[in-house]
Amino acid sequence: MPTPIVPVPPLAAQALPWHREVADAVATVAEARREHGDTFAISHDRDHYLFTFSASGVEAFYALPEDVASKGVADYLMLRRKLPDSLFEGRRTLPGTLFRRDDVADYLAHLDAALDVTLAEMGERGEVDVFDLTRRLGHRLGLASWAGTAAARGEAFERLVVAFDVLDGSDAFVHPDAMAAVAASGKAAELAALEEVVEVLVPLAPDDGLSGRVHAAWADEPDDAARRRGIALDVALLHVASMSNLHAALGWALVDLLSHPASLARLRAGDTDHASRCALESTRLAQRSIMARTVLAPVSLDDGTTTYAVPPGWTIATLLPLLNTSAAPGLEGWDPDRWDRHRLRDVEGLASPRLVTAFGHGRHTCPAQPFSLAAMSTAMVRLVEAYDLTPLWGSHPAPVPAQIGGVARAAGPVPVAYAAR
Repeated sequence: MPTPIVPVPPLAAQALPWHREVADAVATVAEARREHGDTFAISHDRDHYLFTFSASGVEAFYALPEDVASKGVADYLMLRRKLPDSLFEGRRTLPGTLFRRDDVADYLAHLDAALDVTLAEMGERGEVDVFDLTRRLGHRLGLASWAGTAAARGEAFERLVVAFDVLDGSDAFVHPDAMAAVAASGKAAELAALEEVVEVLVPLAPDDGLSGRVHAAWADEPDDAARRRGIALDVALLHVASMSNLHAALGWALVDLLSHPASLARLRAGDTDHASRCALESTRLAQRSIMARTVLAPVSLDDGTTTYAVPPGWTIATLLPLLNTSAAPGLEGWDPDRWDRHRLRDVEGLASPRLVTAFGHGRHTCPAQPFSLAAMSTAMVRLVEAYDLTPLWGSHPAPVPAQIGGVARAAGPVPVAYAAR
């Protein structure tokens, strides 16, 4: 018997953090789910979201064709709350084009070099914030990859770190409550940071690998100034889009690893497969992602009980933290061995494997997944082999409450003491 077709689901009174200030974005959506069930709408002015959490609804969500319900458009609309429009205009090298399987070796070579510099900076002993450490490492890795090694050292690197910390697209979902002030300023700080990035990158020469491909995309541009600026803006978009979650995921992986001595010992014994599973498990637990699709043409969504006719302009969404830890018993704990390669092992009571994810499903799996897991595994192994690490953070770190998207950022400092082994 077909499910009945209705125009819209129940309308929740709750708001999303870019509509008005909320104390905890995930808790707010969870409250709406408790009140209205697994499918409901949240609307504000002309901004309409249909949330779905049932097994059938989530499977239908992941099956939506990109040309009628677009993840790319939804991501763009989110990022442009923070980033200048000029960063997106006229780009010739997009993030999805630089994560082919044969690129991973180049990235890992840059990662090894970045780790060499990081370990030298750390020295024999000291204290460091876990997420400051991984963020700086992510900057060095990404800039060496897209812009060439000259961008990942010396004064150029230090200037780019400052600029990219301002030009951070993830603020759109980590601190959505701050986006009204960004809009009110006309994105003045972001525009200034983007010009700083261009100024630093324009005179730098590429390497032969990935950065060479970025330059090659502009080889037919006759105007030298336009070509150099186009290359710099391509690099800026690649860095902002591709590095937004890697450093945070690596930070949580280190936090979880230091909280589980048996897994730490396995990594020090050379179990690289276990390192990859640790990375997957920490990313699963740290997800604050709103998975969203902007509706471009009329589309139907069947949640197993009702089929909803969703008009263009709406956003269809699900929220990973409300599924990843509660879709079946036992998912609330950290257990790397629940993963088999990149797949979740059979979980008793899980209505659909698509209810749990670290990097997405199907055609919309993050294209950087193979590189990200390899990078996180390599970085974890190098750091724990080089140092004895002692957590100084007390209780387990908490995420930024307002965050709704991406991998969680820590709400406060996460210090660790280290001493060379």
